[in-house]
Amino acid sequence: MRQENKTLMILATAILLSGIGYSAYQNSLLTDEIVSIKKEFADKKIELESLISDLQKDLETTKIERDGWEERYNTEVSKIAFLAAQVESIKGTVGILEKIKQTDTELLKKYSKVYFLNENYVPSGLVAIDAQYIFNPKKKLQMHSGVSEHLKNLLDASRTEGINLSIISAFRSFYEQAGVKSAYSVTYGAGSSNQFSADQGYSEHQLGTTVDFTSINGEQFAGFDKLPAYEWLKNNAYKYGFILSYPKGNSYYIYEPWHWRFVGKQLASDLYAQGKNFYDMDQREIDTYIQYFFDK
Repeated sequence: MRQENKTLMILATAILLSGIGYSAYQNSLLTDEIVSIKKEFADKKIELESLISDLQKDLETTKIERDGWEERYNTEVSKIAFLAAQVESIKGTVGILEKIKQTDTELLKKYSKVYFLNENYVPSGLVAIDAQYIFNPKKKLQMHSGVSEHLKNLLDASRTEGINLSIISAFRSFYEQAGVKSAYSVTYGAGSSNQFSADQGYSEHQLGTTVDFTSINGEQFAGFDKLPAYEWLKNNAYKYGFILSYPKGNSYYIYEPWHWRFVGKQLASDLYAQGKNFYDMDQREIDTYIQYFFDK
């Protein structure tokens, strides 16, 4: 019995030792596996960190490239905008040059004893002035076609305000002016007539842009500047492009409150605003207004 107990104890001890050994073995395996996982994790971490670093570098490079591309893009956009502005400027310049080319530059010259119009000069497109605006309706008067509408607007506006202006003289050819001057010379003498009548070739009337106004009662000369009609012209004619050619104190002819010349709205308005007279301006400055001559 004792022998059996002893054997059982030995067997139990062996089994116990075997279990302990196996447990130790299992723990050893587990430890190795943990170490392996840790190593694998560490390796993955390094790999991921390297990948992240590479991605950051790529991102930075892409950002630099993007910024460079954006800068180049903005530069190109600026160039295009500049070129577009240049094109518009050129188009505008071409348009101005075309307007100047199509406008008779003689229309803004200072003729009274300064520039000369030869006997062959006749303004293009003369048109008849409506009889309702002429002091003597039976008299046929003509005006430059590009100015006639401005003149009509002036006359209509004056009549709307109760000012009855009429036209007593408009376009006169070189030879008609010669006849007028000759008649005045006979009546008043050459010296006196030179003070109020231009020689042929020097008259603004030959341009077809100039008119002599009168009131409904026919006051053309003496007393015209005392009438409401003259006061209205002084305050309003510039709005329609007309200026008084020979105001008081001018160096060319006697004071002619009835004699009004079309020079374009822009120039007329500037002269009015600055209190200047047409013949006091330098011709080179006057010439810069030719592009605006027929502007509405």
